[in-house]
Amino acid sequence: MQFVCASANPDKVEEMRAVLAPFGIELLARPADLADVVEDAPTLEGNARLKAVAVCEATGQPALADDTGLEVDALGGAPGVFTARFAGDDATYADNVRKLLDALADLADPEERMARFRTVALARFPDGREVVAAGWVDGTIALDPRGKHGFGYDPVFEPVEAEGRTFAELTIEEKNGISHRARALRTLAELLQ
Repeated sequence: MQFVCASANPDKVEEMRAVLAPFGIELLARPADLADVVEDAPTLEGNARLKAVAVCEATGQPALADDTGLEVDALGGAPGVFTARFAGDDATYADNVRKLLDALADLADPEERMARFRTVALARFPDGREVVAAGWVDGTIALDPRGKHGFGYDPVFEPVEAEGRTFAELTIEEKNGISHRARALRTLAELLQ
């Protein structure tokens, strides 16, 4: 089974391929000349749909997209759908992490730093059919970045199942065993089977 991957983020694509390969699902590269999709939907599912529809229409092939949000309780669920651009449209991973840590600077108790990552994965077919799945993982935001692996907020997100380690302190295999994205993609793959 082949899908054109709607993501242009190489870190995310690598993670997605690793999770989907055991299911016999191959992700083809997003066309390099395809313009970025404006992600202005109010929900993760809406943004995943925007990306999948754009890629499906541009290629005439099935497309697979996802959208992920980090929801921090103390910030009323923010950054949510704005996770990738929390510190601005051209923000780097480090910019987003710094803004998050600054926003939580007065909260030292882990109970005050509760958060969750949520991912919605969506497969879109040229005939308009869709398959949608979600995955999430609860955790806390660390006081400082730790670890060398992963990307995005991985150095500051401590999943409950990781016994105090951040995603960036886990191996790829460990992260893919418990992450929000991996859970959403495994559920999607099972639905597609």
